[in-house]
Amino acid sequence: MLHRGNLYCFDHAIRNLPSRAPIVEVGSFCGLSTNLLTYYKRKRGVSNQLITSDKWAFEGAQDGRTLGDSPIGHADYRAFVKETYTRNIRMFSRDDLPYTVEMLSDELFGAWRRSEEVSDILGRSVRLGGPISFCYIDGNHTYEFAKRDFENCDKFLESAGFVLFDDSADGSGWDVCKVVAEVQATGRYELVIKNPNYLFKKR
Repeated sequence: MLHRGNLYCFDHAIRNLPSRAPIVEVGSFCGLSTNLLTYYKRKRGVSNQLITSDKWAFEGAQDGRTLGDSPIGHADYRAFVKETYTRNIRMFSRDDLPYTVEMLSDELFGAWRRSEEVSDILGRSVRLGGPISFCYIDGNHTYEFAKRDFENCDKFLESAGFVLFDDSADGSGWDVCKVVAEVQATGRYELVIKNPNYLFKKR
């Protein structure tokens, strides 16, 4: 679920953050990457807030279908994944709990633009808004969504801030690869690492 190369990218970005502005993760699933971001924050003595977003809305849920040939319904699966995420961050990030808002990425960045104060899944208040120092994009991998996630991130990512695209390795087959090519073509981002996913730094 998480390529080991991302760990090197996490570590590099967190060691070289341009400021104390928040780190944002788009897409959290069961919390593996969230806990690893917290781990590298701890390892590098970084205190930037980690703000993550996921609505745990999976393909097929709207149609009332079950998961494949199983008898498991989407509502039960969604509740299980969210509960698993919550349990995992309480266990492995207990000393530095991330703020996780139950929002789609468009909703997150809309609230970010309006500098809204929102409640996270643990019932804590957090004020969104302002610059972002590092954004990990791991939401919907279709072209439309991945491009919009980047465009939203780009509005707030500060100079020398980082953006990492999951599943963007050459030949991965995901549409996010097209977005990565467009980011390179802008000339506004420096490719820092390809391992095999793409980590960029904003010029």
